[in-house]
This record gives sequence, structure tokens and C-alpha cells, in this order.
Amino acid sequence: MHTAFSRDGTRIVFETGGSGPALVVVNGALSDRSSVTPLRSYLEPHFTVVGYDRRGRCDSGDTAPYAPEREIEDLAAVIEAVAAPAFVYGHSSGGILALRSAASGVAMRRLAVNEPPFILPNTRPLPGSDVTARIEALLSSGDREGALQLFLLEQVGLPEAALARLSTSPAWPRMIVLAHTAAYDSMLAGTDEFAPSEFTSLSVRTLVLHGTTNFPWIIATARKLAEILPDAEIVQLDGQPHSPAPDVLAPHLIRFFR
Repeated sequence: MHTAFSRDGTRIVFETGGSGPALVVVNGALSDRSSVTPLRSYLEPHFTVVGYDRRGRCDSGDTAPYAPEREIEDLAAVIEAVAAPAFVYGHSSGGILALRSAASGVAMRRLAVNEPPFILPNTRPLPGSDVTARIEALLSSGDREGALQLFLLEQVGLPEAALARLSTSPAWPRMIVLAHTAAYDSMLAGTDEFAPSEFTSLSVRTLVLHGTTNFPWIIATARKLAEILPDAEIVQLDGQPHSPAPDVLAPHLIRFFR
């Protein structure tokens, strides 16, 4: 385990393994640096794999007030600590963070993203403009489960039946522990429709990945993103859900980054 300090002084903890050029993994919502563990055995023979706790998660600090810009500074600090520029892989909301970091000038050799949940016009209902404030209000009242459910239903767009199944799964208690970060990912994703112009000048070569068994709207987003990025390729992971199997995902990352 190692420590980097973000521009505002927040302690960001990261873990490395393997050898070779640095590959920083940016995890998605309601997860921490342990989310990279299933990929390590595949990637570490080729890269120094870096998993970090985004702010507010596990061993990292959580300096108030939160702003998405602070997370960009966090990622920049981790990359600098492992010898910038690095390869970067962002999953889900971590893909949004990685893309916005690259657009802000954070040094990256190459970037890969899996299903960043931007919302294209007319593909799904937009979250309410007050969804982050409502999540924060529930958290302030101590209702972590209510905040988590609101985030998953409105911001993520999870159907109620899927939420009911998830809430009885072994993953639910861990998600409750990280529920306070749902407000952060809600703010990061935003409540507006995706504006492709945000990334039309992005110069870093980018791999966009998507499965075939997730929501149609997020697949449409991945395809649109690959279309508008100046230097991008797209890979479809047949039969894979939002979190693809490590043995399916890893070969594409190795090929692209090597």
C-alpha cells in the first residue's frame, strides 16, 4: 500500500502489484480498490497494476466539500505517484472520471473505459435534477439504505425488480457501507443528457468497451462515445454484463495497452 496526496491535501491510498508500465484502474460506484483484485492475475505479468480507493472509500480521506474536480485531482496525484504518464482503465462511473480527467489534461499514455453511464437523449429517463440533494438528505438523516436505493433507482436507472434482488445479495451490506459515496457518483454523473462536444478534442487514444447483456441505453452511449472521440476503437464483449468477466476483459486491455 502507498499514499498520494491530492491538491487539497486529501490522503489517497493505492495498492500496486506486478511489473512493467503502470496501469491505474479507476473503479466504479459503490466499490473500492479491491475491485481490481480479479484482474490482477491476468494483468500483473504485463503491468504494474494500481488500484486506489477513490476519496471517501475505505482507507482514503474525504475532505469536504466534495466536488468532481477534486476526484480529477485525486487521479492526477495517483498517476504522478506511480510515474506519469500511465495507462488508465476506468469502469462505469470510473470511466466518466477517467474521461473527464483526460479532457482536463491529466497525463495518460492510453485510456480504456467500460460502459461509462452517460445518458444519450431519448434513451432513458433523466434523473431528477434534485437527486443528489435528496440522496444527501437521506444520508444526513441516517438512512443509508434509503439513499442507496434512491441512487440505484433514479441515478443508475435500475429496475425495481433488479433492486429487490440486489438488496438480498451478499454484496448489499458492503454497498451500505459505501452508501455515502453514492452522492459523489451522482454528482459526477450529473443529471443532464450527454453532450458529445465535451470530448471531441480528446487526444489520448481510447478503447471503449461494452457488453451485450446490459441496458440498451448504456450500450448506445458506448457506441456514440467511440464514434465522437477523435482517436478511439470500440470492442463489444459478447455475452458480458456491466461488469465483464476478468478472463474476457483482460486480453483486450493487454492488447490495447501493450
